[in-house]
Amino acid sequence: MKKLCYFLMLTGYFSSLFAQEDPIVMHVNGIPVPKSEFEYNYNKNNDDGVLDKKNVEEYAQLFVNYKLKVQAALDAHLDTLSSFQKEFRTYRDQQIRPMLVPDGAVEQECQTYYTRIKESLQGKQLIQPSHIFIRVKQTADKNEQEAAKVRIDSVFKALQDGADFETLAKNVSQDPQSAVKGGALPWVGPNQTLKEFEDVAYSLEVGQYSQPFLSTVGYHIVKLLGKKDLESYEELRPNIKRYLESQGIADHIAARMLESMSQQSTPQKTVEEILDEKTEQFCAQDMELKYLIQEYHDGLLLFEECQREVWEPASKDTLGIANYFKKNKRQYAWKEPHFRGMIYYCKNAKDVKAVQKLLKKIPEDKWTTTVREAFNKDSVTVRMERRLFKKGDNPNVDVLALKDKSSQMVPIEGYPYVGIIGKKLKKGPTDWTDIGNQVVSDYQREREDEFVAELRKRYPVEIHEDVLKTVKSISTDNNTSEKKE
Repeated sequence: MKKLCYFLMLTGYFSSLFAQEDPIVMHVNGIPVPKSEFEYNYNKNNDDGVLDKKNVEEYAQLFVNYKLKVQAALDAHLDTLSSFQKEFRTYRDQQIRPMLVPDGAVEQECQTYYTRIKESLQGKQLIQPSHIFIRVKQTADKNEQEAAKVRIDSVFKALQDGADFETLAKNVSQDPQSAVKGGALPWVGPNQTLKEFEDVAYSLEVGQYSQPFLSTVGYHIVKLLGKKDLESYEELRPNIKRYLESQGIADHIAARMLESMSQQSTPQKTVEEILDEKTEQFCAQDMELKYLIQEYHDGLLLFEECQREVWEPASKDTLGIANYFKKNKRQYAWKEPHFRGMIYYCKNAKDVKAVQKLLKKIPEDKWTTTVREAFNKDSVTVRMERRLFKKGDNPNVDVLALKDKSSQMVPIEGYPYVGIIGKKLKKGPTDWTDIGNQVVSDYQREREDEFVAELRKRYPVEIHEDVLKTVKSISTDNNTSEKKE
């Protein structure tokens, strides 16, 4: 699997280049971890914004676990999966491609764009038109066309009799976007609108309005609000730059450069191979970039390994989850009673008892489907919510099930009759499914701890305490310097 092996050689594991200046802080399965890598990760994941801060020794153990999972993923060849390679390269390229854009390249694109705008004006000024528009569909018959003509003519007569153009546009124009602005349209230049419209608009003086005319979409009366020369490049540059950036100009420049490099290389290299080489070059010059890319690479592997070996199997192991819950039931005890069941809202009073009678011998997991089929086939006469409720989740449950005298009933509009069916749980959940997400998460965490313990037996780990003691904490250094000041 040439591509990824080559890339790993480039980005992840060339610490020997820095052996003299960058001592090894640990070996995991014989693979050295340089101090710079450990220090980068420690400070990034243990900065001032982290609530549960770790000292260097504590973090070293977590980092070992991290590296062990990555090693297990590599041994399972997860790095050869096409899905992994695609996602990793997508991220890697997001970091590398912008670095290929030369200084001044975006500025040159902005200038080129401005030049094209200026040339498109063909020596004319920019204009801002306003219009009153009566639509004529392409499929309009003769009667519809005549009706539109009569309407635009009546608007024109009103203008001649002294009516306000802006007011008429707001009231009768069938262009909703401009109508709310009194008919005002954006500034335009040549070849930016319908030819019939442009010819009439450019023929007007500022403040003058035209006679009614027909375009390919309908009738218009145009008023010219203003004329101006194109602003200077310096004035328009911020807007041009913002627009080009929104269109991904830097990525387009990088793509052109990569294609040019590919065409000029001998023997010819693919764009992917050039990106690999550029990654090696940039990472050799920028240690933080190197570890940022490696962090994403290893993080993807770790996630895939844990998903396959721990999280997904554990989430499906209902017997194991049930046993875990039974063993740890005390830790899920409640201080206040809960209600497990369903609250439902009915349009008709008689349905409250009818629902209870219907569900009396039906398993809880079939309640919703049963009610839907019995009561809501033609229209929704019963609305339901089934889950575990604690005090404060639902005022109606608080009143009916938890007997909270401080709460008041809050029925849903249109569904004034409220009923409940279920069980009040006083001391805690009776089954793991009552708090499924929490128990599954805890069980996955236990399985993950067991997985890590197995990995520690499988792979040798050696931490070099003398080097570990020299690791610098950025937050500690900052606090020290602040105290000195």
